[in-house]
Formats: sequence, structure tokens, C-alpha cells
Amino acid sequence: MSGEDQHRGLRGRLSGFFSTPPSQNHRSSEQVAKLMEELERQRDLKETYKARLESTQEYLRFCLEVAQEHGFLHLISDGAPQQSPHGDAEAEPATNVDTDDADEDYPAEAPPCDDPYLAATRNLAVQHGWSVAPDEIELHEVIGRGTTADIHRATWRGLDVAVKWVRPEFFRSNPSGEAFFAQEADVLSRQRHPHVLRLLGACLRPPDSCFLVTELLSGATLGEWLHGGRERRPRASSSPPPPPPLVDRVSRALEIALAMWHLHEQTPRVVHRDLKPSNVLLDADLRARVTDFGHARFLPDGKEALTGETGTYVYMAPEVIRCEPYTEKCDVYSFGIMLNELMTAEHPYIETSYGPSKIALNVANGTLRPKLPERDACPTGLTDLICRTWDAEPSNRPSFATISLALREIKQQIVQQREYNQHSNYA
Repeated sequence: MSGEDQHRGLRGRLSGFFSTPPSQNHRSSEQVAKLMEELERQRDLKETYKARLESTQEYLRFCLEVAQEHGFLHLISDGAPQQSPHGDAEAEPATNVDTDDADEDYPAEAPPCDDPYLAATRNLAVQHGWSVAPDEIELHEVIGRGTTADIHRATWRGLDVAVKWVRPEFFRSNPSGEAFFAQEADVLSRQRHPHVLRLLGACLRPPDSCFLVTELLSGATLGEWLHGGRERRPRASSSPPPPPPLVDRVSRALEIALAMWHLHEQTPRVVHRDLKPSNVLLDADLRARVTDFGHARFLPDGKEALTGETGTYVYMAPEVIRCEPYTEKCDVYSFGIMLNELMTAEHPYIETSYGPSKIALNVANGTLRPKLPERDACPTGLTDLICRTWDAEPSNRPSFATISLALREIKQQIVQQREYNQHSNYA
């Protein structure tokens, strides 16, 4: 149904309510308000899609001009050789794998892989000992659900673990599903950092047996820890729970920054592309672990940028929303939105009535950022750091090395001030 048809339908339903007899109209005000909200949302979507279409057309024209200038326009029009859905950069880590030899070692019951990246990752798992057979896992209760997978508590080789089991319908409905899953397994298998979720094993047998085995954490996400399960717009009559202490919130931010510093310093660089509170888990000691690398990509030296929109609008960098080339600095922007959320203890843009599409449109054109924390409630230098992380120009955003050093100093300021206050109270 077109946007105009939807608007006409909403207008017709509105006119019907206004002609309803008073005896049948006791709930009409609430229903009219909902319809008006839906009408506004449809208008926002129309504006967003129009702006994105114009941006994409401009970028395509630019690409065609570059192709014509450098003499390879015919490759675009005639068709280029087929590649992995993730490109050569992502397939690069598996290029040294001898697939013929690895297949001989893999159990005979393993199904063949249609996607070459998945096949290479599966061979790598066998060679390095992190390949898991389906019958090795004893699944228990579901402790989390995502759009494509369920998270189970499970037992594997006597260990309590978490299992992210990708639903079979994801592979059946998504032609790039196998490569998408291989990407996450490949990226996670390379990580050894105290603040990145640790992969213990994986089963790569789509569509029915594709899962990741990871360390089992408390199950709480950063968002749950910060907001205490509050909804995005808490009722005015309810008293929201107090946020965690400031020093703890800065500590979580520092731990995430250290994890991202590690990812961005790798060769090739790892760009997370979906950094947000629900993708950060906490362990029993409340230390942060960055997780969910399903959208991650490798960005090797010599490659300047990635393309393609991915992530969550509220945390998405403006250049990604505009479908422009982008670098690892898109993660810095997402981190800046999270850092501000940690400091204010409020969901981004809660002070507005905008939906995700209108937020994206205004972020993309540079007219919107979340409300900053109050100056007197914020350590020295923190507000400036937040503003630098979400700068409209990616090159102006600091690296995670710079962010980590700054947060370390800010945390030390808080600790020293707290010790001073305690000493003053005892004096």
C-alpha cells in the first residue's frame, strides 16, 4: 500500500469517529490520538525515504563518474566477477586454508556449504579445535531472544555456557544468511580480550544446526543495568529507580572503550557497526563484554571505507544513515551516544516525541543530537568528550585510544573527589 493510500485510509477513519453518536464515542479521543500519531509516523517515514533516496542517487552518480574517469565503467555495466557477500576483505583471513585437506578431517555427516566463506570458516574451526557437533550440546532454558536467534543456557563438556542458536528460517529466507553467520563466528574466534565476549566453539551446519558457544554471563545487558528495566517513556506517576553510581557508569564506558580500541587496532581492523547497550553484556562482577558481531566487518589497511546501511537508527552515525562510505569512526559515534546515555541515565532522544525514522532524518542532516548531561552533574571534560565523539565530521572524532585515556583520567577524578568528600565528612 502506498503512503498516499495509507493517509487516505487514516483520514477516512478519523472522519468516521467525528460522526459517531456520543453514546458510542467514549473511547474516541484515545483512538483519534493513536491515529494521529500513526499519521505523523507515516509522514516521517515518507520524508526519511525521500531524503535517503536523494542521498543514494547522489552517491551512485558519484560512483559512476569515478568509474568512467578511471576507465572501468564497463565492469559495472557488463557485470563483475562474483565475490563473497562480505567482500575480499572479510574472506581474507581464510585464504590460507587448504579446503581439500580440511574437508577430509571434517565429520562425514556435515552438510556441504553453499557459501565459500562459511566453508572456509568451518574448515578453520576444525583445524583449530573450536568446531562443535550438535550432539555435544545439552540445551536448557532460553535466556534471551533476538531477531534471528535464541540464546540458551546450556552445558558443553561439563561447562555452563551460553548458546546462540540461529533459527533455521533465517537461512531459508536470507540468501546471505550463511555468510552472515560465518562473519560473526570468524570475528569472534579471533578475539582474546577481557572485555569482548569469548567464543568457545561453534557449529556451522545450516540451516538446522548453526550456533555459537560462548562464556555464560549474568545475562544482564548494559541497558538493563543502567535503566533497571524501565521503558523508554516511564509513566509520570512512577518513580524511576536511581541509576548506578557515577564511577560505575564511567567504569563501564571505559571497559567498552578498551574493547573497541582492541578491535580497531587489529589487522585487519574490526568495525562493529551495531554498538549499543543491548549488545554489551555484564558478568557477575559487572564488567562489560562487547558482543553480537553479526554486523561486524573487517577493514584492512589500504581500504579506506565500507558502505551499506546497518545498525540501529538511534545509535547510527550520520554518514551510515546517508549511505555514504564510512570507516571505524562510525563506532566512535555510536559509543558517544552510549556514553551520553550512561551519563544522563536516560534513553537517547527521550526528550523528543520523534520516532526512529524522524530521528534518523534529523541526525543525518546534522540538526539533532541527544540532550547532554547537566554541567554540574558531569565531571570536567566529559561533556566535551561526548560532543567530539558524535561530531558530524568523522575525521574529527577521537580514536578509542584517546577516548580510553580520557575516561581513565575522568574516573580518577571521580575517585579522588569521592575520597576527599569522605575524608571531609570524617574530619
